Amino acid sequence: MNPFLELGIRHEVVNAISELGFEKPSPIQEKAIPVLLTGNDDFVGLAQTGTGKTAAFGLPLLEQLDFSQKHPQALVLCPTRELCLQIAKDLQNFAKYIDNVHVVAVYGGANISDQLRQIRRGVQIVVATPGRMLDIIGRNAIDFSNVKYVVLDEADEMLNMGFQEDINNILSETPDEKKTWLFSATMPREVRRIAQKYMNDPFELTVGTKNTGNANIEHHYYLIKAKDKYAAFKRIVDSNPDIFGIVFCRTKIETQDIAEALIKDGYNADSLHGDLSQQQRDKVMKRYRDRSLQLLIATDVAARGIDVNDVTHVINFSLPDEVENYTHRSGRTARAGKTGISLSLVNVKELSKIRHIEKIIGKPFEKKQVPQGAEVCEKQLFSIVKKIENVEVNDEQIAPFLPAIMENLESLSKEDIIKRFASLEFNRFLDYYKNAPDLNIEAREGSREDRGDRRDGRSREGSKGYTRLFMNLGSVDEFTRGDMLGFICNNANISGKSIGKIDLKGVFTFFEVQDAEVEKVFQGFQGVDYNGRQVRIEVSGEGRGEGRGGDRGRSRGARRDGGYRSDRGGRRDGGFSGERRDRGERRDRGGNGGGFRDFSGRRKESKSKY
Repeated sequence: MNPFLELGIRHEVVNAISELGFEKPSPIQEKAIPVLLTGNDDFVGLAQTGTGKTAAFGLPLLEQLDFSQKHPQALVLCPTRELCLQIAKDLQNFAKYIDNVHVVAVYGGANISDQLRQIRRGVQIVVATPGRMLDIIGRNAIDFSNVKYVVLDEADEMLNMGFQEDINNILSETPDEKKTWLFSATMPREVRRIAQKYMNDPFELTVGTKNTGNANIEHHYYLIKAKDKYAAFKRIVDSNPDIFGIVFCRTKIETQDIAEALIKDGYNADSLHGDLSQQQRDKVMKRYRDRSLQLLIATDVAARGIDVNDVTHVINFSLPDEVENYTHRSGRTARAGKTGISLSLVNVKELSKIRHIEKIIGKPFEKKQVPQGAEVCEKQLFSIVKKIENVEVNDEQIAPFLPAIMENLESLSKEDIIKRFASLEFNRFLDYYKNAPDLNIEAREGSREDRGDRRDGRSREGSKGYTRLFMNLGSVDEFTRGDMLGFICNNANISGKSIGKIDLKGVFTFFEVQDAEVEKVFQGFQGVDYNGRQVRIEVSGEGRGEGRGGDRGRSRGARRDGGYRSDRGGRRDGGFSGERRDRGERRDRGGNGGGFRDFSGRRKESKSKY
């Protein structure tokens, strides 16, 4: 007999979840479902992310509601748009074989008219983020007088995000006699206060120990100098060719900077942060779920609610300010009983925070060594061999080309052919990691080097050997920094690694170019127009006489295009103007990338490194 049937779930639902791959209940499901099926108690469930909490409350909800009625009977509140959509989708999948089940997802960043239309048509389950739910309540567009169940999912996250007052206002619109089910990964004082305020003697269930991490996650840390953080990060990624990870940064600017640096270096990456529109977020998440992205660079807020299977690594590029957030970060991997790795890049000053996290999660961190260049090359070589071994051959379509292939390769022995195919990818890693330094340090080292203002952890040595240039195009021309990178490379016919920092302003841009490539930039932009406007390139800084882009050079501090006084002390803009374009990823570090707009606005075909 199916174990879900034994818990009391009806055949129609069990058939649906069996098709989804549910074979046996997870611990939280096994313990929570029988309690919630009685419908008699308020409930507090503590379990880590990825343990199946949605089914733990979703399956009992489907047993408790009357689907012949079309008014709201259950309200599920959750912290983020992604989680809201995920819960609504899961509930619809669970109810596949039940008639007349209507679920609406209510969240910000989407058309509210569509959500109101769905509510007017009749719904039994409303899944919502607090802000948009309050907006709809304020329009008197929903009646919660018949709500029997309220679910607070990821309650600790909602409170961390400042939704305490919103939750109070929403719950005040629901009947006093309703049942409240609260689910949380941790139990801080604020969550305990909610339980005391809105619940009557709740049944409390803890799966695992409070605030601890998933037992299937390994916790690693790498001790490095702050200036080597980005280089160490790339080396770790390169030594894990099959990585499918989420990289956490502390700020939106850091997230954007790291993502753009990775794209420029040929990695299959993109960013997710609060400055993106819902459409942009959806596009990034679709690419990540489809695994056309290998690395998702995100802030804590943006990543909440992400439910993607088979994430191999969670990488803490920067440790979180709140220790509790580490639990939520690491919970993005090792979901549904699988294993995963959570690794952190730290300097000497941050060792105390690692020790504090160890106490909170009840598990020790293992200190790892940043791989040496030779180790990375070895990993990449055997990854190439594995790909050749497992590649699927389409005999029918390749057959017409085989005679010509054989003729071209007939002078080569089997060993020579193997060497050359493997070297196609392997050589660039050998070049890149030739004479690569040891990035590891011991705890007693590095304190002096780690001092100073290091906003994103990457080395600032890039400005040495670079020339800073000015261009009269900026974000008002609908460029992102990724677009600008491609625009410069395509016109100047130089590789992405020749470009340093890009400082995108409203009506102009500063960018760094390796000294040896400066002349190519000036030559490449001779006579180039953008939307009917001549593109002007100048050397930034002291007045240098005749500007080589067609205008006379200006001294530092002169106003350009009516908007610039001085680039010193200006705010660094990590946001976007208008709709964000998909960035291309180059196949090789230093290759002239695809996927960026050319100066006429056309798109060029992209090739992925992976």
